[in-house]
Amino acid sequence: MTQDELKQAVAQAALRQIPQDQIIGVGTGSTVNFFIDALATIKHKVRGAVSSSERSTERLKAHGIAVLDLNDVDRIPVYVDGADEIDASGAMIKGGGGALTREKIIAEAADRFVCIVDASKLVSTLGKFPLPVEVVPMARELVARRLRALGGDPRLRKDYLTDNGNIILDVHGLTISRPRELETSINQIPGVVTVGLFAHRGADVALVGTPGGVQEHAYL
Repeated sequence: MTQDELKQAVAQAALRQIPQDQIIGVGTGSTVNFFIDALATIKHKVRGAVSSSERSTERLKAHGIAVLDLNDVDRIPVYVDGADEIDASGAMIKGGGGALTREKIIAEAADRFVCIVDASKLVSTLGKFPLPVEVVPMARELVARRLRALGGDPRLRKDYLTDNGNIILDVHGLTISRPRELETSINQIPGVVTVGLFAHRGADVALVGTPGGVQEHAYL
């Protein structure tokens, strides 16, 4: 199976995680695009979605799926999103698509986080994928110095601004053996909006696309 076929398989499998007549959270990225397209086939069964990016919002609306503001929503039973890496504890690196802040907000608001990935995203230790950090522009060099002190090699994502108008530093060279501790440390640096470590609020379940079928990994 190609990588796109694996992504399509997990996107289809995620439909079984969607409760009827509810508002769901929708993430951002190539795998989520397949999920949005699959969701369109059952859009009459959901009340709408809260979206983590302008790109996902456009795709949802193109399918006729209502997009709501999180401030107007009392409850999100399920949030469906991808990951750039996920470890055996359900901790993830996210933000390759630049939507990490809104993704983290919706993940925190949701009762259940369903991560949809292909098997290439499973890792024993996070960090091979560069860790995205969203930063207020004026704090770029301050934050970069602090990230270097933590052992990373931060590089500005060129010609890119987030939907929130901020920059992203992609941190190379980290081996993240204690993701919760690192998430806390980076989030405390003045000027950091969000770090793309999802450890304090990791996945509740991962649907993993493999050549032998979709596997379900549940996390405590």
